[in-house]
Amino acid sequence: MKVLITGANGFIGRNLIAHLDERRDIEVLCFTRNDSLDALAGLVNQAGFVFHLAGVNRPQDPLEFQSGNTDLTYKLCEAIESSGRKIPVLYTSSSQAELDNLYGVSKRGAEGALLDLAKRHGSVVHLFRLPNVFGKWARPNYNSAVATFCHNIARDLPIQINDRQALVNLVYIDDVITHFISVMEGRLAGNPFVSVNPQYTITVGELAEQLQVFRDSRATLTTEAVGTGLKRALYATYLSYLPPERFSYEVPKYGDPRGVFVEMLKTRDSGQFSFFTAHPGITRGGHYHHSKTEKFLVIKGQACFRFRHITTGEFHEHSTSGEQPEIVETVPGWTHDITNVGDEEMIVMLWANEIFDREHPDTYARPICTEV
Repeated sequence: MKVLITGANGFIGRNLIAHLDERRDIEVLCFTRNDSLDALAGLVNQAGFVFHLAGVNRPQDPLEFQSGNTDLTYKLCEAIESSGRKIPVLYTSSSQAELDNLYGVSKRGAEGALLDLAKRHGSVVHLFRLPNVFGKWARPNYNSAVATFCHNIARDLPIQINDRQALVNLVYIDDVITHFISVMEGRLAGNPFVSVNPQYTITVGELAEQLQVFRDSRATLTTEAVGTGLKRALYATYLSYLPPERFSYEVPKYGDPRGVFVEMLKTRDSGQFSFFTAHPGITRGGHYHHSKTEKFLVIKGQACFRFRHITTGEFHEHSTSGEQPEIVETVPGWTHDITNVGDEEMIVMLWANEIFDREHPDTYARPICTEV
């Protein structure tokens, strides 16, 4: 199927094209502000579905609201009607269409043109009154506080906040695109309005603070819970604004005659990740924990783990290597160590269930004796 995207060079358009380009059953036709209106009818004649994303929201002349939103939509409707086909249309309106400012009036006028098309011609119309959309490729210093904050904070530039308690309603670009594609495929419809979920509400101050925490996490090594929800979306968005020279960062390395120890990542409530090395014949550990637990994964070399129960004296030994991925867990109440029994440097990944606390380390030295 051929689909037409108006406003294809915009923030939403670029993301939509990126998703549609991953499919072999879709051919994308593009209409941008650089194209002549005369080209619109020819593109419509080829299309089986129209994503009408083009619009004006920050014009130099307020009259452009009318021409860039309402009038352009009328032209699109005329082209669809002239095609003789009931081409479905998805339109990105705005939550401001409920307001009486010039922008809202122009978006509401465009909605009206499409609703008239549906009644007069029979094209199915899907209207999305979107709140603030955020995500990769939104233009900073334009109309998105998220984009501006991400761009500036990622570059250690100042940000301006007029009202920290002001609320902003947000939807994430990937959620928007998922809804768009579901509409195109007939799996989602509205009457004729369609809402994007989830929607998030956050204060401007909280938004800025969260993005600053993301920036500072490179120094603290402590990550936020970025696997779901708003924090996941904000973190992905923040990273997308990093300049290439900031794609990487160094972490501290601690070395002694035994090898090196490097902390990679800490979490607030799920422990930390690190790795260490050991030269041939070197033993690390020789301590026990009451509550702290660890997972070891040898990724290079040969290792021998030894355990002894601190009260019963029970002994256990286990060998593993980087050739066969295997997790070895430390067990509370068992003193333990690990020895490099190979001929090359040993590299071991380590997860601990809690961030190391120098004041309360829950780590007690007790070498493992071969006999008790």
